[in-house]
Amino acid sequence: MNQWMELADRVLEGQGVSNEEALSILECPDDDVLLLMHATFQIRKRFYGKKVKLNMIMNAKSGLCPENCGYCSQSSISTAPIDSYRMVNKDTILEGAKRAHDLNIGTYCIVASGRGPSNREVDQVVEAVKEIKDSYGLKVCACLGLLKPEQAQRLKQAGVDRYNHNINTSASNHENITTSHTYDDRVNTVEMVKESGMSPCSGVIIGMKETKQDVVDMANSLKVLDADSIPVNFLHAIDGTPLEGVKELNPIYCLKVLALFRFINPTKEIRISGGREVNLRSLQPFGLYAANSIFVGDYLTTAGQAESEDHKMLLDLGFEIESVEEMKASLAVKN
Repeated sequence: MNQWMELADRVLEGQGVSNEEALSILECPDDDVLLLMHATFQIRKRFYGKKVKLNMIMNAKSGLCPENCGYCSQSSISTAPIDSYRMVNKDTILEGAKRAHDLNIGTYCIVASGRGPSNREVDQVVEAVKEIKDSYGLKVCACLGLLKPEQAQRLKQAGVDRYNHNINTSASNHENITTSHTYDDRVNTVEMVKESGMSPCSGVIIGMKETKQDVVDMANSLKVLDADSIPVNFLHAIDGTPLEGVKELNPIYCLKVLALFRFINPTKEIRISGGREVNLRSLQPFGLYAANSIFVGDYLTTAGQAESEDHKMLLDLGFEIESVEEMKASLAVKN
C-alpha cells in the first residue's frame, strides 16, 4: 500500500492530517500524482459517491467596488475593461434562475460586487429569492460581501440556503492581497452566516504568490471555520489588476491542491471554481476525483467552459449529476 492510501485510510478512520503530511501532499512527486488522486478518490467516494453538484453564477451587480483586492477586475484599483452596472432587477435574477433550473443546476448563486450590500440591495435579493423558491425550488446561495446581522437574518428568512464569503488567502498573506478590509472581517462574516442558520460557504484563490504553507493554512482555517462548501479558485490573472501577468500554477500542482483540501476537509463539498479551465486545462476531469462540485457557465468577469462540454466530461468519467430532487432531499436532512 502506498503512503497516500495509508493516509487516506487514517482520514477515513477520523484522524487528522499533520502539517508535515499536508505539505507532503503539495510536494508529491509529479510521477506519483495518479497514486495520490486514487487515494483522494477513496475519501471523496466515501462521502459523495460518484455524484457531482452543479452550480451557476448570476452576476447581479458588477464593478463599482470600493475595495482594493489585487486579483479582482471589479476593484477600485483595477483598470480592466469590464461591464459595470448596479443591482439588476428581479426579472433578470428570475431569468437566470429559470436557466439554471432548465439545465438541472442544483445551486443558483446570486453574486454582487461591493464591500457589502445596502439594505435596498438586500430587499431586491429577498424579493427575488422568494419567487425563485416558489417557482423553481432551487438551492440559493448569495454572495454580497460583508453582512450586518440583521441582513443575514433577512436573507435566511427569505429562503437563502447558503452564503458565500471566501477567506481567499491565508491570514499571513492577506495584507499582500488587500488592505481595505481585514482577514478577520471575512472570518467574522462567515461566523455571522453560521449564526443566522444559513449554510456557510467559504473558499480560496490559489496562485496569488502564496507559499505552500499558506495553502495548508487555508485548508486548515476552513476546517476550523467548518465551512460546508469550499470553492477552490485558481487565479486567472486579469490584465489591469495588480496580479496581472502572475502565472504560478500548472495543472499537476492544481490537482495536488484539490487533493490537499479533500484530505483536510473530507466530508465537505469541495468545488472546483474560477480559473479551472485555464489552470487545470486538459486535466480538469482528474480534479473531480478530489472535488465533488463545479461551477458551470461563465464566472463574474471571465468566461467558463460551455455547459455541454462539462456534461460530456462528467459522462466520460462515469459520474452522475446530482439532481435537484436529490439536492432538496439532502438539504432537508441537514435542516
